Amino acid sequence: MSSTWLPPEEYATTLPKATVFGSVFFTDAYDRPVHLHAVYSAEHPWQWPGGTAEPGERPWDTAARETAEETGLVVPGPPKLLAAIFGLPGTAWPFATSGLVFDGGRLTEQQLTNITLAPEEHDEVRVLPLEDWRGLMPERDFARLTAVMEARRTGVAGYYDTWDWDG
Repeated sequence: MSSTWLPPEEYATTLPKATVFGSVFFTDAYDRPVHLHAVYSAEHPWQWPGGTAEPGERPWDTAARETAEETGLVVPGPPKLLAAIFGLPGTAWPFATSGLVFDGGRLTEQQLTNITLAPEEHDEVRVLPLEDWRGLMPERDFARLTAVMEARRTGVAGYYDTWDWDG
């Protein structure tokens, strides 16, 4: 690190660049995770509602907006944080990824039935016991899911920092 003071605009060019996301984690009444099948990502086919923050948007606002757009569900605040996720940049994506996963609670059968998917993003909603997700997603996605389930179970937010793009 240089001891030379830089003007803020110059210093900013030396800092790592990252995208920010917010997502909402739901389970059904039996604590089985709810996932959406992404039509645009063969690498990460099963996802939670959420997405990348727009300019000036905070992670909770992103999570709530994306959940409404992708499922029709309106999630009330204040948010309860389940996990902070971080990934290093990679070949396919030159930015680090930093995001927050919020607890959307347990959905009733009626709420699950009423989910309306945005077809340009997702084509299926699936609810399965935790272990059944293992074969449907990459190992690091399953590890992230397991960490979020543990955070929900214990009430202690988790930190998951192996969400690297070249992982």
